[in-house]
Amino acid sequence: MACSKESNQRLKEDRISQLPDPLICHILSHLPSKETVKTSVLSTRWRSLWLCVPSFDLACWHLPKFNDFKSFGDKFFDSNRVSCIHEGKLFIGDTGLRKGVDDVPSYLTPWFNAAINRKIQHLDAWFPPCSFKMPLMLYTCETLVSLKLFHVTLDGVEVVSLPCLKTMHLKYIWYGKEANFERLVSCCPVLEELKISGCVNDNAKVFRVLSRSLKKLRIKTRKDNQGFGSGFVIDAPRLCFLRINDKLSEGFIINDVDSNAKVDISLSFGLDVIDEASVSSRRSSIRSFLHGISKVRDMTLCRDTFKLICQYLKIEPLPQFGNMSTLRVTFRVSDMKWLPTFLGSFSNLKSLILVWNTNSKKMYFKELRKFNHSAVPECLLSSLEFVDIKTSISGHSAEVKLVMFLLKNSTILKKLTVRLNYYCTDEKRIVKTLLELPRRSTNCKVVIY
Repeated sequence: MACSKESNQRLKEDRISQLPDPLICHILSHLPSKETVKTSVLSTRWRSLWLCVPSFDLACWHLPKFNDFKSFGDKFFDSNRVSCIHEGKLFIGDTGLRKGVDDVPSYLTPWFNAAINRKIQHLDAWFPPCSFKMPLMLYTCETLVSLKLFHVTLDGVEVVSLPCLKTMHLKYIWYGKEANFERLVSCCPVLEELKISGCVNDNAKVFRVLSRSLKKLRIKTRKDNQGFGSGFVIDAPRLCFLRINDKLSEGFIINDVDSNAKVDISLSFGLDVIDEASVSSRRSSIRSFLHGISKVRDMTLCRDTFKLICQYLKIEPLPQFGNMSTLRVTFRVSDMKWLPTFLGSFSNLKSLILVWNTNSKKMYFKELRKFNHSAVPECLLSSLEFVDIKTSISGHSAEVKLVMFLLKNSTILKKLTVRLNYYCTDEKRIVKTLLELPRRSTNCKVVIY
């Protein structure tokens, strides 16, 4: 009985409340701000702990009533408090932004000023498309490590100094003029990761990414973006990862990247129709871009970019990608015939990953004959060790022709991997055909899934 009473007493004990305030605040920092505030009703000890939490996650949908939303922010960002803010996420909807006029809401400025004064390190701020101007002191914050902005204008920002900023995401930003964007990037001396999405602009035509520290760069635009600039200039000698998903820009100039860089390219140079005539009109821009990425070690190409390169090959040869080790290519079956010529520019390629659309049965025999008359790429004769065909095959002639071309001509190939179509009705025949194909490399294994 005594043991039972002792156990019940332990169950009634408030173990969490016995923890020191800093540790409780750290635990509360993992909750949404709305849930953190609810803990204030637990006891007098908990009444004001939520105000000392080193992070906030404040979204308009958590407190849909404007007065409640503003009251929370005013209390949390009380300028008299001295506790530091490690991380903050602020999502503002239309509610409270426009109270009969189209002015910037004045109540937000002291919130941001308080966060900056309390040495915020990570800030994620989301606004509706109203060209919100952040307080100017944000751009000279000495403690920011990560900054993510959505629907913000840089117009009027003349001074930038972010000495600790390593990560910056810019989504649907109104830059005003070219110098604003260039200044924002170049005045972050330790910036390592930059993500640019859906740029919005009327005046800027060329976005210059100039950084001696940048390691990762992602650029993404869509067809519905309005007023986008005509291109990018990238000068980042330490850049080791570049992803471009762009349908609007007419040109990309890559002046300097790390020789070990990995690039993932989905780029059409602003062309709605990709044919020889349209590609010829962008000939100079395409040539400049290809030379700019010719020294990287790892590359991924989407099917539109591969088609664009195929049309470019009709006009002039590609530069040599002598440093390329790994290549991933997605293409339409109708462009498969260009593969041998394309691979001729990758003399030291070791790993090749291929993906194509599944209509390989529609490829005409006369197009397949190009494999027989094409020169064998140097990489097949001297360096290619691994081929992985990601598309599930059904045994169509185009598929078998490609596999046979690779096996027959690759002298040091170690492994070729293929996958059979799940709905294939003649699996045994296809497996037999693939395994009986002649192999130039005696050490080559054909792996079939």
